[in-house]
Amino acid sequence: MENKQELDWSSLGFGYHPTHYNVRCYWRDGAWGELEVSDSEMITIPMAATSLHYGQEAFEGLKAFRGRDGKVRVFRPEENAARLQSTCRGILMPELPTERFLEAIDRVLELNKDFIPPYESGASLYIRPLLIGLGKQVGIAPANEYLFLVFVTPVGAYFKTGFRPSPMAIMRGYDRAAPLGTGTYKVGGNYAASLKSGVLAHELGYSAVIYLDAKEKLYIDECGPANFFGIRENTYITPKSSSILPSVTNKSLMQLAQDMGLKVEQRPVHVDELATFEEAGACGTAAVISPILRVDDLDEHKQYIISKDGNPGPISTALYERLRAIQYGDYPDEHGWVRLYESL
Repeated sequence: MENKQELDWSSLGFGYHPTHYNVRCYWRDGAWGELEVSDSEMITIPMAATSLHYGQEAFEGLKAFRGRDGKVRVFRPEENAARLQSTCRGILMPELPTERFLEAIDRVLELNKDFIPPYESGASLYIRPLLIGLGKQVGIAPANEYLFLVFVTPVGAYFKTGFRPSPMAIMRGYDRAAPLGTGTYKVGGNYAASLKSGVLAHELGYSAVIYLDAKEKLYIDECGPANFFGIRENTYITPKSSSILPSVTNKSLMQLAQDMGLKVEQRPVHVDELATFEEAGACGTAAVISPILRVDDLDEHKQYIISKDGNPGPISTALYERLRAIQYGDYPDEHGWVRLYESL
């Protein structure tokens, strides 16, 4: 197990570094138990567990930030709790109450407060809630026992380029999720489906794959592990479909765009609109915003230049800086998004 003194905060990538403790809670006999603290990185799973065979598994991702004032802030954890509950309804797992979710976040932060990176280090503490089916099944059916677990790890930037435009690619030979499948839920299967195309894209020099809708291959769905947005004529445009995971970051950016006087449109976005965007980016918890340099349509042999000068656009930059400032306490939290910890 690493000690915080061994970590160079400024050079952390988006990887796993062990911390002191994790927090666990079991669902047995139709009810959630009390929180338990563990110092082990290991979990015991029956070989017939539904999480291993039938994909009864869900997770979330959020971050804790230490501000200039020394206080710690977690960004919109209630939204992550609500999204986890939605996933539970979608794949028939017991819903974890928001209060218990927040209690687990509070506890794991207190236990690992030494691993919350300092202000202006470029790093933050990533929080990973995980919910898995432990009950044994051979037939396809929901489990009768579940484990909810939260661990944390300090992380740096998700994309190596940081807040710099990078190229992305369209690959029609791969789908992230079916139109009426699990795309709106944060389950591991969606990410497993994107692994092959993601690795291929990286080998070809792209930072991510832009997935089109699985039915017609005409509309933009997701952008690698994140939501997509485009800027045109003072309008923030982001896709709407039955297979897109609702991003807490995207939801927040839409509100901030309105606050800044932009019009917001959430609707189907035709792939041809890429030629009209003045700015575009991928948005999510890990990177906040990853600006897009260009999009190469590898099947249609088309190229869409988004950033003509190679720099992030002014609106993307303003949105990125505003959201980051709220997360760190450098800008007023006008919408009550931040969960504040005074004494960590």
